Amino acid sequence: MGTESNLDAAMKDVSTVLEAAGYDIQVNKVNIITKELAFEYKFVSSPTIRINGKDIALEVKESSCKDCGDLCGDDVDCRVWSYEGEEYTEPPKELIINSILKAVYGEKEALEDEKVEYKLPDNLNKFFDALDKK
Repeated sequence: MGTESNLDAAMKDVSTVLEAAGYDIQVNKVNIITKELAFEYKFVSSPTIRINGKDIALEVKESSCKDCGDLCGDDVDCRVWSYEGEEYTEPPKELIINSILKAVYGEKEALEDEKVEYKLPDNLNKFFDALDKK
């Protein structure tokens, strides 16, 4: 929930500038609640924020998440966000804003088609299995 709040706050702060510059901003929030959705979106870690299909986290780091563990009834890990030498359990608003601005004004990187076959990470598999049993 903190990720969603920080995303909303970041969008509020940056959208006025981007819209004034002629950009159309669209946010698609997807609640990955099944293995099928995880496969469809090639979900790697929770939570995830993507801009133009690209994850804003440069690496996947995770730590134990009590809230998600309570939700599914098992021990699971969630994403840890690294930003300016610090680690956070929620993406800082500044990280989100900087990622958006970099995507808009930074060097344009070609979106590569993923040729690697997607495999549901063990941690997510464990989460969904526990959720199904509950």
